[in-house]
Amino acid sequence: MALTLAGTISLPCACDRKSSANIQSTDPLTVTPGEGRVIADEHGFTPASLALAKGLPGSKATVTFVRTSDKTCATEVVFPDLAIKKDLPLNQPVAVDVPTDSARTLTFQCGMAMYKGMLVVK
Repeated sequence: MALTLAGTISLPCACDRKSSANIQSTDPLTVTPGEGRVIADEHGFTPASLALAKGLPGSKATVTFVRTSDKTCATEVVFPDLAIKKDLPLNQPVAVDVPTDSARTLTFQCGMAMYKGMLVVK
């Protein structure tokens, strides 16, 4: 199973009035299969979009979130479709296992739903 970075998108947060919408496009980058890393900071989630390869029934990928700033409302990550909510302590990696056994788009967001991102399983 391969994981690629599909670009970054940052959305403004009500608690960070200085932020503005920022969309960056990058060439896909292959990283360790079955794993990904997302940074949460004052600009949102980076990268905000990860592409995951669809796997066999029961397969999962691990996405690690790290909050690197206190100047953000992204102090937790929420996957509404999966009923997953995890606190993001400052500078501590938090692993989230997500299913990759069917093609779909899984959204993730901060607790206030101001910063958002997605995992695309295809």
